[in-house]
Amino acid sequence: MHRTLSAISLLAVLLGAVLPAGAGAAEYVVVIEKMKFGPLPDTPRVGDTIVWQNNDIFRHTATATDKSFDIDLPPKSKASMTLSTAGNIAFLCRFHPGMKGVLEVAP
Repeated sequence: MHRTLSAISLLAVLLGAVLPAGAGAAEYVVVIEKMKFGPLPDTPRVGDTIVWQNNDIFRHTATATDKSFDIDLPPKSKASMTLSTAGNIAFLCRFHPGMKGVLEVAP
């Protein structure tokens, strides 16, 4: 039993030295309010989650112009998505095309 615990402890120490701190995916919230997309995350990465939160009384979407995502957001709702592609992803609201932005997603 003692050897098993020692092996597990050694493995935990070695993994801690090899894996970077905070290697997990991050979650970002983009608030839609007053007919605008709020601030976008500075450094989202593939695997991170974006939560789109519609605080308006109007229905909105977050729709990628390259068709990689299309999130429908009724009033006072939220929905999440996981980023799967790196690059600059332009998006807009299909109902209000003046509402737009670009997610700059790192690999």
